[in-house]
Amino acid sequence: MGEERALTSVAAGDAYEGEQPADQPRLWHVTLSVSGGEAPLSEVRRGLEQLAHDHPFLLTSRYAGDHAEIRYWEEARDLHDAAAVALRLWGEHRQTAKLPPWEIVGLEVIDRETYHQRIAEGYGPLPATPVGVHPF
Repeated sequence: MGEERALTSVAAGDAYEGEQPADQPRLWHVTLSVSGGEAPLSEVRRGLEQLAHDHPFLLTSRYAGDHAEIRYWEEARDLHDAAAVALRLWGEHRQTAKLPPWEIVGLEVIDRETYHQRIAEGYGPLPATPVGVHPF
């Protein structure tokens, strides 16, 4: 039988020796997935276009009548901050962009290096081309 290993954690913002200072913002690639009841496609598209206008780093959105995926770059100090902003994005913009009352069902936040490594290895999310709001 294997020896049990204790799990350790690092507090948000802590850095190991030789790492970038924790107070320097970095770019994070965010993929936010939302879904819910069926909504008219034209309203979903219009809402996502308004969200793209309101959120300057929005790269691309894909949508259907009952779900959408939003991909963008977020500048944040660490993953915790980038994820917190991402988790607030849909709810904070629901009224102003008139987004459907869907819930967040998925979130991926990866740093820029990991994003580019995945692309280079051929298994990451394809670069967001064309940029904009598109049906699935």
